[in-house]
Amino acid sequence: MSERRTKSLKDVAKAAGVSVTTVSRFLNGKLDLPDSTRKRIETAIATLKYEPNPHARRLSRGQSDTIGLVVPDIANPFFATLVAAVEEEADTRGLAVSLYATLNRTNREIAYLGLIERNHVDGLVFVTNHPDDGALAERINRTGKVVVVDEDVPGATVPKLFCDNEAGGHLAGTHLAQFGHRDVLYVGGASEMISTERRFRGLERAMREAHGDAATVNRYVGDYTTEYGREAAKRFIDEGLPTSAIFAGSDEIAIGMIEVFRDNGISIPDDVSMIGFDDVGPLHLFAPPLTAIRQPVRALGQKALSLLMETDWQKDAPLASEDLLPVEIVVRKSVAPPARQ
Repeated sequence: MSERRTKSLKDVAKAAGVSVTTVSRFLNGKLDLPDSTRKRIETAIATLKYEPNPHARRLSRGQSDTIGLVVPDIANPFFATLVAAVEEEADTRGLAVSLYATLNRTNREIAYLGLIERNHVDGLVFVTNHPDDGALAERINRTGKVVVVDEDVPGATVPKLFCDNEAGGHLAGTHLAQFGHRDVLYVGGASEMISTERRFRGLERAMREAHGDAATVNRYVGDYTTEYGREAAKRFIDEGLPTSAIFAGSDEIAIGMIEVFRDNGISIPDDVSMIGFDDVGPLHLFAPPLTAIRQPVRALGQKALSLLMETDWQKDAPLASEDLLPVEIVVRKSVAPPARQ
């Protein structure tokens, strides 16, 4: 049984001497082949004991054999890594991927959701990076065949896949508390976003567990961008370095803050300790290397496509679900005991 489960369309295609797309379209009844080619594919399937996933075939049969991937920004290393993981998983299933970058704008997101209704794609892996006023949720529920990844769209009754943001915040807070930090700052996205709320909640819980009422946990809210990181660092300096440690909610925020601190002669970790989140960028090359909460970005991409293909979209019952993938802390050199209490 374990051998059967390991066989994929790629194995069948290689054994038959044809492309993955040819095998997929043949299995879905969308391609007439010469007898010799058809027999090679059938022989490969029998020899390898390949068993197609019935839900995956139901999703794609009679449509496009193409999955849509909607992301805010392909230049961002986090989203670029996610795209690569989805592409690799799609390749093993004989599917094509159409990539759509929204620039994090609602009107573009809604337009791309319409691709399913027009049968341009068989389903969407959907990533947004801003709060929703209800428009996205309404369109997703009307469209169906969407898996929401990384950031929530509240009210969307579809499968959702996130990293364990609260556990990440708790790991960061515990690490800072172990070094004696009592006053910490979280710098993240908008307060309505679950990533911000859950990371802050985990950070606060860890600090309270360590220091009780003596702990102070504040936050700045903005965007998960380098530009906002710079703005947050300038505010932090203007306020007189009000905390001894910072938990930055993304690689981009951390990079922006580090740039401003460096230009103003503020040393990490001598003047202020810092922990980042994502760990997709080359944080180990910084001076000092940045401690970070690492998201399983590649696993998010692979699991997202699996959820899309293996969900039975024909069911009448609501498909709302939430899966969390674990995070880990990567300890480097950016945290030290506070310079002052």
